[in-house]
Amino acid sequence: MQRYDKRTVVVKYGGHAMGDEELGAEFARDIVLLKQSGINPIVVHGGGPQIGAMLNRLGIKSEFSGGLRITDKATVEVVEMVLAGSINKQIVAQLNQAGGQAIGLCGKDGNLIVARKIEKKIHDPESNIEKILDLGFVGEPEKINPGILETILKSDIIPVIAPVGVSVKGETYNINADTVAGAIAAAMGAARLLLLTDVRGVLNKDGKLIERLSVGEARALMKDGTISGGMIPKIETCIESVEGGVEAVVILDGRQHHAALLELFTEHGVGTLIQNAVS
Repeated sequence: MQRYDKRTVVVKYGGHAMGDEELGAEFARDIVLLKQSGINPIVVHGGGPQIGAMLNRLGIKSEFSGGLRITDKATVEVVEMVLAGSINKQIVAQLNQAGGQAIGLCGKDGNLIVARKIEKKIHDPESNIEKILDLGFVGEPEKINPGILETILKSDIIPVIAPVGVSVKGETYNINADTVAGAIAAAMGAARLLLLTDVRGVLNKDGKLIERLSVGEARALMKDGTISGGMIPKIETCIESVEGGVEAVVILDGRQHHAALLELFTEHGVGTLIQNAVS
């Protein structure tokens, strides 16, 4: 515990663990324990499945291009309602019920996350040229203003952040939660960024967990295909975070009981740790 005393730990919370009531209550108790032990946890959450369910309930049709959801004006209003509204406040309530003092935020609060529009390029096989894919109100962090978080962390309050950003023109942008967690961790100089997922971590070609990776090793595994599919953007977030000043990032299974505590307070941890160099 002394290793992380008064240090910041950013936890990205999502996946199936967030939809399980028992695991959600356990997660809340663990985060409150981190705060009570002298660590400064910051929770960043996702909510893709809940957004999809609400869009269906409202009869708003989602369009996809290149495997990505196009977020128009009507969709981004639902995204903000679900992320910064219902999900955010559910997590806040769970933390408060577990004995903590939590407060819900999104990127609009205190201009915490200033966002810019993502420009995604795709290859058109018919014309053999690259085209810019307009995803609508899908963004990425342009600037993190950590002042509001620094003020909160001086108190007993646990901040819970929804990945909604605001542009310099006041437009609302939906941002990938992993990306937001990485950017906030870097801006806060966090000791650890924990990405809670639905997998054990990074696996080698034999399906065995890789416990530690340097940034260079992670890049090599992406290049040779060992790291593929949906794990690639997570690893890219890890690399950007470490190069941005986070001491280490850990990908771990949020479905495992007390995953965050086991990672921080046991010698070997439970996921894949990524840092600048592996000793």
